[in-house]
Amino acid sequence: MNLLECLVAITLSLLLLNPLLKTSADLLTKQTEYEKRQALISEADRALELIGRTIRMAGYRNINSTQQRSQPDQYIQVQKKSGYRGSDSLTAQHELSAGVDFDCIGNELNKERTRHGLARQGFLVDRQAGIAKGAKVNGGSLICQSLDRQGRIQNTTLMNGVNSLFIEELASSGKSSSQKLFKVRLQMTDGALLNIDLERIFGTRNLP
Repeated sequence: MNLLECLVAITLSLLLLNPLLKTSADLLTKQTEYEKRQALISEADRALELIGRTIRMAGYRNINSTQQRSQPDQYIQVQKKSGYRGSDSLTAQHELSAGVDFDCIGNELNKERTRHGLARQGFLVDRQAGIAKGAKVNGGSLICQSLDRQGRIQNTTLMNGVNSLFIEELASSGKSSSQKLFKVRLQMTDGALLNIDLERIFGTRNLP
C-alpha cells in the first residue's frame, strides 16, 4: 500500500466514523442533561415535601395546651414578592405535639426551640451567598427559617438552583371553612439551559 492509498483509506475511515462520533457526543450531552434534570426534580420534590409538611402543621394545638391564642392569622402567613426575583415567602407556627417533631433542617423540636410556646418554620428564596460580583449563578437559594435553642430566628440554606417560589392561596371547597389551600410552585434552574417548574397543592389541617 502506497502513501496515496493510505491517505484515501484514512479519509474514508474518518467519513465513516464522523457520524458515529457525533452520535456518541449527542448521547453524552443528552445523558448529562437528563442527570441534571433528575437531580433538580429530586431537590424540588424534597423542598415541596418540607413546605407541604409545614403547611399541614400550621396552627396545631397540643391537646394539653392551656395557652390562649387570640390571633388565628399568626399560624400561617404568605408574603408576596418579598424574595429573590419576586419570590413569595411562607411562615408557619404551631405548638409542639406529644411525639417527636422536627424542623425543616432536621433539628428535633423542643421548648427551647419555641417562642411564646410556638415553633416557627419558614421558607424564602434569597440570593446565593458568597458569590463574587458579576459571577454567573444558577438561581437563588431556598432558605429555611427556624428557631435556634435560644428562640432566635436562624436562616439555613436548603439548596441552590431555585429560580422562584410562588405561593397562592386557593378558594377552599371543603366543609371546613377554617382550613386553607395553597398552590406552591417552585422553579428550578441549572443556570444555563434547564428551567423546570413543579407545582403542588397543600391544605392546612390544624387551623382553629
